[in-house]
Amino acid sequence: MPAYAVTNPATGETVRTYPAISEADLDGAIAEASAAYTSWSRATTPAERAELVRRVGALLTERSQELAEIAVREMGKPIAQAVGEVEFAAEIFRYYADEGPHHLGDEPIDVESGSAVVRKEGLGVLLGVMPWNFPYYQVARFAGPNIVAGNTILLKHAPQCPESSSALEEIFRAAATELGVPTGVYRNILATDEQVAAVIADPRVQGVSVTGSERAGSAVAEVAGRNLTKVVLELGGSDPFILLSTDDLDAAVTDAVNARLDNNGQSCNAAKRFIVTADLYDRFAERFTGALGAVTPADPTDESTTLGPLSSDTASERLQEQLDRAVEQGATVLARGERRGNFFPPAVLADITPEMDAYRQEFFGPVAMLFRAEDEDDAVRLANDTPFGLGSYLYTTDPDQADRVVDRIDAGMVWVNLVLGDAAELPFGGTKRSGFGRELGRYALDEFVNRKLVRKA
Repeated sequence: MPAYAVTNPATGETVRTYPAISEADLDGAIAEASAAYTSWSRATTPAERAELVRRVGALLTERSQELAEIAVREMGKPIAQAVGEVEFAAEIFRYYADEGPHHLGDEPIDVESGSAVVRKEGLGVLLGVMPWNFPYYQVARFAGPNIVAGNTILLKHAPQCPESSSALEEIFRAAATELGVPTGVYRNILATDEQVAAVIADPRVQGVSVTGSERAGSAVAEVAGRNLTKVVLELGGSDPFILLSTDDLDAAVTDAVNARLDNNGQSCNAAKRFIVTADLYDRFAERFTGALGAVTPADPTDESTTLGPLSSDTASERLQEQLDRAVEQGATVLARGERRGNFFPPAVLADITPEMDAYRQEFFGPVAMLFRAEDEDDAVRLANDTPFGLGSYLYTTDPDQADRVVDRIDAGMVWVNLVLGDAAELPFGGTKRSGFGRELGRYALDEFVNRKLVRKA
């Protein structure tokens, strides 16, 4: 089986295969990235480096339709959402072009005599190990801040994303050539798992960022730890949607459906566990089940499609197995359709208990779990009773309750009375088995920098 291949999940057709990078070419890519760091990144200011990512963002905008169509072929994202993803990636590059230089400025420290500042400098070559579910957005939030900070990038994308990752490298190469920048600032590597381990161990590589599964994060962190390489991990999530009170139940239901089905339900920070107080549970369950069950998977190339196929046969089979096991272990099925290939209709489960595997798993697809909470304390208990701690959603009409519950939720992000509110300036990341470190916002600029103290007499 080829190391990298574009297999359209809607049709099952393998569009094109790509060979893994050779050892010689991989060493050349590392050398090129290292040379670009020495010759360009260390010799330029954040403002100068920002112009490269600004141009990359502009090229993404110019090619948004073409790039979106690639994502549809690779992982089945509905075309309207794919265009939106490319536009969001372009926005992220623009944000770091505009705001990065300011946030990277020297930070003065008051001293009794002389002066002292903390100066942020890039570490060197970084490796990004990216997932398939957001082939452009994930790269933008890793590469954008780190190039402005003074690092150079080796990008290892998911095996099913060779076309989008190659297109991104072409865009970086075009922008770099236009601006007279070494093309080694950003290199795409179609590497195997074994080659990734070798890259992390290479002394020229100073950091690695992983977005993906717990398994992938653990494997990379193990190699990084042995080599004392800085690592950032953004892993899975089973985010709670907590409904304590509402003055518009239909609006809350609409938000809940959108939070579950975004990106075909294949988003690490999607709402997956719906925790509703007893007084609202029955009405919410009826409306939510009806609304979610009414969504039918359809052709991802159609502009009106909101739910396309899952990303691959493997993804569909894994989700089917999880769903079947939950039913076998006693979960109540409130809604469930018939799967057709990778077109997986939404499902709603209730009566999930801690003894069931589903209670602590992440369903990476359009499967929702409903939980009845007796009161606020019980809702918080259910929300936190998970190995994950990425995002969370809280709905309440009581501002004091909102502040109180926010402080009690074990998660890296809490969204109060809204969903799908991500933005370039907002930090993204989690706690517990959802990983550590932050991407996006000004915090992403601090992850892979040397905070150098400069003390003068």
